[in-house]
Amino acid sequence: MKKNSVSEFELEKQDFKIKLKRAPNGGPANIAYEETPVVTYVPPIAAIGTAGVPMATPPAAVPTTPELEIKSPMIGTFYRAPSPESAPYVEVGTEVNPDTVVCIIEAMKVMNEIKAEAKGVITQVLIENAKPVEFGQPLFKLRPS
Repeated sequence: MKKNSVSEFELEKQDFKIKLKRAPNGGPANIAYEETPVVTYVPPIAAIGTAGVPMATPPAAVPTTPELEIKSPMIGTFYRAPSPESAPYVEVGTEVNPDTVVCIIEAMKVMNEIKAEAKGVITQVLIENAKPVEFGQPLFKLRPS
């Protein structure tokens, strides 16, 4: 922090927050923590009881393999099946490989097949059929295998 002239750094991601502060340069030289960053953990709001005291909660089960997201490579309209009468390409629980088509995105009257690009099992469908999607928007969650 001193090398890069950073006096304060804060990072917040989902339910985790960390704040690092360096003591001001004008502080007394004999204080041991002067150049040691201060780390503060702020528990998520949901874990704070009514008295403002963190509640004891058992740790949540952490999946051993994080889920991947299959994201939209373009702006368009999301379709789960090749036609209104057809069954969806994939459902929750469907095993896929990198070449498996999972949906179609229509852009400028062109139907673009979207592939899984990973091997695994579909765990969630995040978009409703025939709804617009944005570039980079998650479409499915996939547990890699």
